[in-house]
Amino acid sequence: MLRLKDTHHQNTASFLASAIRIAEYYGFAHLDSIPRAVVPAGGSARRAIMPVSKVESEISFARRDERPLLSSVRKCLTRVQHVPGQNDVALLAWRTQGNTSGIPSLSFELHIVGSSSAIAEALLIVVANAIAEESGIAERALSINNIGSPDSSNRFVRDVGLYLRKHIESISPTLRPRAATDPLGTLVQLIERGHPAAPRAPQAMEYLTEDERRRFWELLEYLEVFGLPYELNAHILGSRDLWSHSLFEISTLDPESGARMVMAFGGRYDALASRFMRTPATGTMVSINCEVRGKTRIKREVKASQEEAQPAIYFAHLGGEARRRALLVLENLRHAQIPVHQGLWYDRIGEQMTAARTLAVPYILIMGHKEAMEGTILVREVATNSQDAIPLPELPNYLKRRRIGTWHQEAHA
Repeated sequence: MLRLKDTHHQNTASFLASAIRIAEYYGFAHLDSIPRAVVPAGGSARRAIMPVSKVESEISFARRDERPLLSSVRKCLTRVQHVPGQNDVALLAWRTQGNTSGIPSLSFELHIVGSSSAIAEALLIVVANAIAEESGIAERALSINNIGSPDSSNRFVRDVGLYLRKHIESISPTLRPRAATDPLGTLVQLIERGHPAAPRAPQAMEYLTEDERRRFWELLEYLEVFGLPYELNAHILGSRDLWSHSLFEISTLDPESGARMVMAFGGRYDALASRFMRTPATGTMVSINCEVRGKTRIKREVKASQEEAQPAIYFAHLGGEARRRALLVLENLRHAQIPVHQGLWYDRIGEQMTAARTLAVPYILIMGHKEAMEGTILVREVATNSQDAIPLPELPNYLKRRRIGTWHQEAHA
């Protein structure tokens, strides 16, 4: 949990205001502000999302903090818009949830639903890291694991069960019955208790297929290009009824004891989304847990007009190399307080240009493979179709000199 005394924030409201500002820069919207999806004609069966109680009865929870995820995921799925004959449009949403068990705390959740690309996990990690950094948490550690697809995790859990059977005498009598029915949940308990058998247990990453390893490497490449250190940790686990592929934690050090304190947990919950939808579905999330202290209600800024609140720039990428470098470009623009629209979850440039036209932005930043390798970016003015190639280190100053930022700035240029 994030302790406010370790941050710059005086109260929970201050933390939330900072976290929301960063999340909304990257395109996340308050979940309650997103309208429910319109069910297309003949699509009622597709949108028959299962109730939480039904799904909950089917799940064996491996972690204590997994149960609240169900209501969040179901609520997100009801907001995903579906266009017949097209892929669902990715939904980026934030929400808060209170936790009254133990020390009163509040979870700030970020969800990306509808994207199967590893860029979704990478974006969530980057945003969560930025929130922690701006809170004043200097010492942070990112730990990542991968439990693969259901087939891979089935093989992993089978061998965990065999391993626990060999060490059953060393397991607490109160935990032994669970070892037979829920090997993974039992292993999580042993890890939390520091049991000596836990470090030698089978590791999920050893069971990944070649395709799953390539997918995992794609996520790690995003982090390496961004410059965010990480460690592979086989002890980051969760219920295979909820999660698939990547799981991650962000922890900080207790200045007094030197022990690690987990402040954020996340991963890809395709397995849970598919349970709710009864058809293949994708989703990923990160939850930052903060203690409740002082004020918790935030004051939202009131924009002078809707146009003033909208960025005047759309960032478009073309190719894998450009996509890998996009997160660092966006973070540098955020630090320079230059707002942009982006669609990192889109695979094709045509989809991004369509989005830019829909938003009617006057400027588009375009990074292709050539620009990514040269460290430049194209700044295109939509009205004239003219464009300049700008070195990335000079981009913020270039945009500021020309007052290219928000619609409000554009109107007064």
